Amino acid sequence: MTPGRRSSTFTRLLRHGFTDPAAAERLLSAMDLGAVRDDPVLLDALGATADPDLALDGMVRLLEAQPTPTDRRELLDTLTASKPLRDRLLGVLGASAALAEHLARHAGDWQALVTYEPRDLHPGVQEFERGLAEATDPVALRVAYRRCLLSIAARDVCGTIDLAQTAAELADLATATLRAALALAGAAAPEDVALCRLAVVAMGKCGGHELNYVSDVDVIFVGEAAEGADEDKALRAATRLASHMMRICSETTVEGSIWPVDANLRPEGRNGPLVRTLSSHLAYYQRWAKTWEFQALLKARPVAGDAALGAEYAAAVAPLVWQAAERENFVTDVQKMRRRVVENIPVSEVDRELKLGPGGLRDVEFAVQLLQLVHGRTDPSLRSATTLDALQALAAGGYVGRADAAQLEEAYRFLRSMEHRIQLYRLRRTHLVPEDEADQRRLGRSLGLRADPVAELNREWRRHAGVVRRQHEKIFYRPLLDAVAQLAPGEVRLSPEAARQRLVALGYADPAAALRHLEALASGVSRKAAIQRTLLPVLLGWFADSADPDAGLLNFRNVSDALGKTPWYLRLLRDEGAAAQNLARVLSAGRLAPDLLMRAPEAVALLGDGEGGGLQPRSRAHLEQEVIAAVGRADNGEQAVTAARGVRRRELFRTAAADIVGSYGTEARPVEADQGAVVDRVGGAVSDLTAATLAGTLRAVVREGWGDTLPTRFAVIGMGRFGGHELGYGSDADVLFVHEPRDGVEEREAADAAGRVVAEMRRLLQIPSADPPLLIDADLRPEGKSGPLVRTLKSYEAYYRRWSLVWESQALLRAEPVAGDEDLGRRFIELVDPLRYPRGGLVEEAVREIRRLKARMESERLPRGADPKLHTKLGPGGLSDVEWTVQLLQMRHGSREAGLRTTRTREGLAAAHAAGLVSAEDAAILDEAWVLATRVRNAVMLVRGRAGDTFPSDARELAAVGRYLGYGPGHAGDMLDAYRRTARRARTVVEALFYDT
Repeated sequence: MTPGRRSSTFTRLLRHGFTDPAAAERLLSAMDLGAVRDDPVLLDALGATADPDLALDGMVRLLEAQPTPTDRRELLDTLTASKPLRDRLLGVLGASAALAEHLARHAGDWQALVTYEPRDLHPGVQEFERGLAEATDPVALRVAYRRCLLSIAARDVCGTIDLAQTAAELADLATATLRAALALAGAAAPEDVALCRLAVVAMGKCGGHELNYVSDVDVIFVGEAAEGADEDKALRAATRLASHMMRICSETTVEGSIWPVDANLRPEGRNGPLVRTLSSHLAYYQRWAKTWEFQALLKARPVAGDAALGAEYAAAVAPLVWQAAERENFVTDVQKMRRRVVENIPVSEVDRELKLGPGGLRDVEFAVQLLQLVHGRTDPSLRSATTLDALQALAAGGYVGRADAAQLEEAYRFLRSMEHRIQLYRLRRTHLVPEDEADQRRLGRSLGLRADPVAELNREWRRHAGVVRRQHEKIFYRPLLDAVAQLAPGEVRLSPEAARQRLVALGYADPAAALRHLEALASGVSRKAAIQRTLLPVLLGWFADSADPDAGLLNFRNVSDALGKTPWYLRLLRDEGAAAQNLARVLSAGRLAPDLLMRAPEAVALLGDGEGGGLQPRSRAHLEQEVIAAVGRADNGEQAVTAARGVRRRELFRTAAADIVGSYGTEARPVEADQGAVVDRVGGAVSDLTAATLAGTLRAVVREGWGDTLPTRFAVIGMGRFGGHELGYGSDADVLFVHEPRDGVEEREAADAAGRVVAEMRRLLQIPSADPPLLIDADLRPEGKSGPLVRTLKSYEAYYRRWSLVWESQALLRAEPVAGDEDLGRRFIELVDPLRYPRGGLVEEAVREIRRLKARMESERLPRGADPKLHTKLGPGGLSDVEWTVQLLQMRHGSREAGLRTTRTREGLAAAHAAGLVSAEDAAILDEAWVLATRVRNAVMLVRGRAGDTFPSDARELAAVGRYLGYGPGHAGDMLDAYRRTARRARTVVEALFYDT
């Protein structure tokens, strides 16, 4: 051959799909293959395999392993003469390096592929039992198992059997293997066999008759005493037999292992006994089992051991399985478990995870099982343990749309086929798509993708995973829409009872009303109805993830009725990724945000993620500028304050929506970890908004009564939570009013003008309207309710110099100007600073007085019947405890420590720690308690629409508060325990710091 020119064999090999033709040519030449080397039939057969290079290497190794030249010639002659063997053998060698290795070690096992009779096409358990019958020890069992596996793989790669048949045969082989292993264990301990009856119940994919090539085989063991035997001794004997059977299958020998046998699905998992009696199983399931355990029992199938006992077990647990959907929080429990599986996948693997990742096999299986458990109670046709059979039954019964089911089945078959081929290569348990291009090429070719295997594989994989991601949620909710819509001829719809069952399982308390809402939203041929039909399956899932799905759906209908004909609204929900999920969260989290939204539905635009949207709070300067501008455009004072209150309502909605979305989390925005930052953001936003509203109202009142200039300078001083930038959604605005006559103005005229301003501000802010009122509370003024509402600066100075009490000095710790004349506000602060931060600190008598006041407040002001341990304001370790402790430190040390001179509780606490007055641990305990109590109060207002200092007594409202605080369904008790624990720790610190005990 001319140097540099490729041989014709090289070119032919390249054309047949070899990636290393030179190595292939050397292999063909290394042995005396005679005419076979150039046989086009053989080359065509090699080229048809998933990996021609691998197939040729395996073929050469198999030939080399033949013990005599006669055996080698027989293999070669059969290869060239018998197309069935050629396709089977080379197909396996090109797809599985592990089975090629087996054939090289057991050179005669290729004979298992020669016969091609109809009875060989679909062997069952009995045929596999015959194939394993001669195995008398664990090593021989492994060899026989691989020989049987070889025949399944050959039919699989040649397309003689499809995915479902392959998975069923693998499950049948596993059944036969478990029986053989149990027989070996029994033969080794006949005395144990005589003492007990032992049944092996397959679970998981083996139980579902849909096993992988390499998978843990999940089992549960049921044992009973043989007639006349002692039960304890019988159970110990059964445990020894079960343990030995597991070792026979799982342990590694010179022939490797078969697969692990996993009994962790048994009651109590690995902490429970390996073998239980039937009555013990039932007692556990009836009293202790969790939702996921009933879901697992859906797959239970007796496979080995005492058949009668296995059948008794299956009959006894079946009714429990079909009652699982009646459990409280059933759907959310199942969905939570699915999310937990995804969250536990390493970040580096999540994009390659075929089984557990988003859009993976588990999504299909969970969705199908969920629907089976909901509807299988009343429809026995749905009770198949096999995923594809169950999916087809769901479609036939109208529980899943036929088109949706067909798409899901196609995707599931493709993804399972990928999983099978990946595992077949090395016979290793894995669900990760390989990263290596050569591995992807072999995988793609094994699935029939030959033009550009790598690119086609990735494209098809992503397409099918995308279908699963979309369908696995839609599949649960879409039929609810079909139940109330006009369907195409031939389509089957959910019956009213099935729709009711599904809605109840989703947490709807009034399924009939929910169906009416769905009908109103999804019926018709309008663009609005079409978009809502597309959105509702996803929205229903988000509503179901809340504590009040009924309210979420009703509120969505109300918003849609108000805005449905507005083009921007439909476009917002359709095109802006975050808007729909944000809306679902806001509408189902409680009463406050939906009430605010329904007063001006156009505020839904704030939930978008495009320009002009967003939930970030606006600055005080920006708010004040907008409010003042709106006031300036109004014709009179009432219109002006109506405009200001409208801005307040919109911004309250923005703040509440951001709080809800941040606390629940969305796909685009996970739950914020720093809960203190959430509290600070809400308190700051509501306080800034209140200040801007007061500034606008003051401007409106002055302009209406006096034009541009009031006869007296006038300032509003924020007090309490308002001055501390810690207002909640339902807080009143605690204030003091101060004025100072302008030059040349009589004091009486000035006082009259200031009094009229205060009265008019209070009136305008409380006029009944669609906007929430802003209540002004001036009870912290000198002389309390008996004193004048507004005083001059000099009057304040005279009062504080002569009459001020300790509690008034304490209240002034929160004083901060919020509206009106800035210079006057500054001078008021200069006036009160010596009172709140007395030079040299508090005298001991003042300290005792503060402690007496606190003790009296705890005993007198707590509402009758309230649980002190759960009262967030006045209870032990609540807001009052923490705030009074910080304020006492401020008054005692504020004159020396500048950091303590703040109106904000958390800042004051941090400053006390920085000054060495509070340890880091104590500061953290107090801060945690204050933040939690504040969050509870905010949650109560969001959920109930009215303020409260205690946890709600209504179960659904309590659950909604729990969801806001991060507790899932059914964990309200954990929330209350956590609050008590946090408050108890804080009270211990308060007693040490505040009471010096």
